[in-house]
Parts: sequence; C-alpha cells; structure tokens
Amino acid sequence: MIDPIPVTLLTGFLGAGKTTLLNRLLHDPSAGRVAVVVNEFGEAGLDHDLIEEAAEDVVLMSAGCICCTIRGDLSKTLISLLARRARKELSFDRVVIEATGLADPGPIHHTLLVDPVLAPNYALDGIVTAVDAVLGSATLLRHEEAQTQVAMADRIVLTKCDLADTATIKALTARLDQLSPGTQRITADKGAVPSGMLFGLGALRRTMAPDHALNWLAAPAPDPLAGLSGMTLPKKDPLVELAGPSHHASDDRIATASITLDDPIPSQVFDFWLDTLIALRGPDILRMKGIVHIEDVPRPFVFHGVQHIFEPPVPLENWPEGNHTSRVVVIARDIPKSDLEESLAMLRMRSKPGEGAGGLIEHSLPTP
Repeated sequence: MIDPIPVTLLTGFLGAGKTTLLNRLLHDPSAGRVAVVVNEFGEAGLDHDLIEEAAEDVVLMSAGCICCTIRGDLSKTLISLLARRARKELSFDRVVIEATGLADPGPIHHTLLVDPVLAPNYALDGIVTAVDAVLGSATLLRHEEAQTQVAMADRIVLTKCDLADTATIKALTARLDQLSPGTQRITADKGAVPSGMLFGLGALRRTMAPDHALNWLAAPAPDPLAGLSGMTLPKKDPLVELAGPSHHASDDRIATASITLDDPIPSQVFDFWLDTLIALRGPDILRMKGIVHIEDVPRPFVFHGVQHIFEPPVPLENWPEGNHTSRVVVIARDIPKSDLEESLAMLRMRSKPGEGAGGLIEHSLPTP
C-alpha cells in the first residue's frame, strides 16, 4: 500500500507573514520537493526569482518545487496534481496549501477526509498558523477567524518578533495560551524556520513514537523569546490541569478542556460520550484529539476530528507496556468550559455488567 501524500495547511490572518514564510520555505533545499497550492499568484506574491517556467495553472520552481493556483475548488486542484504526478509530468513528495487570511481550516480538513479520490491519496500532516507578533493581540481580540486559526493549529509560527518589544510578545503569548494551550510555538527569523519544524506534525501513524504523540496532543507552550527559530523545552505536562479561563470577552467564545484518565475506558462509555457530544454540539467542536486506552484492547489508539468529521483511528504500536493513561483534548466554540468539563467527566463512568450505553448515567450538553 502506498503511503498518502502529506499535506500541510498554512494559515494565518491577513498580514501575518504566510507568504514570506512560504517564500523562505521554497528557498530551503531541506524542504524537499513540495507542491504549493495558493489562491492567486498575485495575492501570494511569490518570489519571481524562484520561477523557471509557467504552464497553465502550474508554476515550476527553481528549487524543484511546483506551485499552482486553486481553480474552481481545492478538490479539483489536488486531483489534477495527483493525476499529473501519476503520469510523471510532475514530481513532489508533499503539498503545502496556503489558505486565505480569512479561511477556516475546518472545511479544508473535511475535504481531505471525505472526498473519495483525495482521502486515500492525501493525509493532513498538520496545521501551521502564522501569527504577527506586533499586531497579533489586537487581531485576536477583534477577529473570530484569527482565533479559530490559532485554536486549530498544530504549530504556531510567531512572525515579526524583531519588530515587537518584550511586553508585546509577552501579552501575545498569554493570549495564545488561552486560545490554544499546549500548542508548540516557534519564532521565525525574517520569515525563515527550519522546514523540519513545519512537517511531520501529525500523530496518526502506527509507528509513531510515544513522545511525538504526546507532543502532538498537548505539549507545553514554549517561551517565544527563548531562542530564535527554535522551540523551548517542555516545562510541565499541561494535561495535569485543565486550561485556565479566558479573561477577554472575545475569547470567551472559544474554550479548551482536557482530561487524563489512569485506567482504560470501557468501549461503550467512550462511544456513548463521543456520540452524545457530536450529536448535540458537533458544529461547535473546532477540534478534538486524544490518545485513548480501551478496556481489553492491548494498544491505545490516536483519534482526531474537526466538528463531526473524524479521521480513522490509528493504534500506536510502539506504546510502552503498562502505560494505560488516556488523554483527551476538546477545543470548542460557544460551549462554556464548565460544560466541556462535565462532558469529559462522562469518561470516568462505568456501565453495569451486561449493560451497554443505555446503562450509563445520563449526561448531556445543553443544546444551543
């Protein structure tokens, strides 16, 4: 079976520095052969020194990468790239999609999962969100789209840090901690970051190392001033406690909650919890992810979903024996944090012998 092509989604609000980041990435030989999908070449502002020749909606880059515009819709563009790759007209190892500044990452994630042609051939490798260190706090205060992009990120790239003072970056860090606690952050040096820090972010691989899976789930947020273009070392496990409440009215729409369970979860309890949450508030779930141990199953599995669309769960074959800890993180919009915590508490329940989900104590989230 051929492995699917990894896809990195590059998001960030208007002016956050996505195009600069993209240009520097295309100059980096270590990035490999990348197919870059943008909305319009004019908007993207790609470095003309990179362009060798143009043919229809595909531009060949001097570094061996290719770039194409979204014509019609994303699905058609990715299918076209796939067909050209199969005919050996193009060669690439991964795809980077530069979303518009106002784009919600959710629909792009859904497209990759539900399209019958794309799903077997592409896999979301991670969501990278660029955040302007100078204007980021104000942008997050005023624009829901920017909040959603940050909340759904696997990795946050802080840009323009050389133009921001320490107090400004400290305030922005606090805002990011509220919206996306635990998401790893790196700083860009004039738009440049090592390509290895943007790729390989996902955890839906059977051979995934336990440390990588835990970092994907919820790694401690590093100090962006600790080292330019590098990540700081974890200081503590953020899953020990639930994320603190927001102190900004505009952030109150987005809440994050998590839970750590020492004992395996009965399968009917997990299924009942997930089905109930999705049925009642699926459209409000920005993202849900976890490492879950189910009773009588030898290995844990990783699960990941956006709204009501979930990727196929993947068992972790390299998980250490004797470690049965489950961890679940939920990021939601317009659901109070207390309601998310109450929902997660359902995972601590046990059904009576011989009873399925109907034997569980009834819990539910309030409907909108």
